[in-house]
Amino acid sequence: MVMFSAGDTAWILVCTLLVLLMSIPAVAFFYGGLSKRKNVLNTMFLTFIAFSIISVIWVIFGYQFAFGSDINGLIGAPSNFFLQGIGLDDLNGTIPTLLFVMFQCAFAGLTCAIMSGALVGRMKTKAWVIFVPLWACLVYVPVAHWVWGGGWLMQMGALDFAGGAVVHINSGISALAVALVLGKRKNDALIPHNLGYAVLGAALLWFR
Repeated sequence: MVMFSAGDTAWILVCTLLVLLMSIPAVAFFYGGLSKRKNVLNTMFLTFIAFSIISVIWVIFGYQFAFGSDINGLIGAPSNFFLQGIGLDDLNGTIPTLLFVMFQCAFAGLTCAIMSGALVGRMKTKAWVIFVPLWACLVYVPVAHWVWGGGWLMQMGALDFAGGAVVHINSGISALAVALVLGKRKNDALIPHNLGYAVLGAALLWFR
């Protein structure tokens, strides 16, 4: 019988906070400092927008499709929309299931936030608001299931302990694909607004 572990729970809580630190404020400051003065607030808010939208999607159905019972190795079977039926005493391994949901939500938001740097000057905020939920549903959730949720890559023995595939490769390829589709920026002269912001963001990322 699997028992609750206070140590494991405390460690995952710390890890969740560190992942959140990577995005808000680390990625926001890093990208904001490297952008033009007129784009700095917009650039930083792209991170907040991504986290806000993905958090809602993750609670409603994202977590279930990513980590639900496997369907042919492609996607999970949803059974707890809006996290219904998941109580405080439900466990995922030795930690509360709701904590695991929060931990994975932080990674989903981080992955989308990483992409934003490639889209500054290429995509308007309104388009970003539309792009984020589409990308989360069509790209992140399936890939997370393939690697972490029991999908076909996991069944083949793929291991991803630190998000190298689900987070970094996924965000990098996605950002490259969108940048190629949108084309070059109208003004290629990206003069950093504040290198201090960039260094602060990089230091927070390094700390993580």
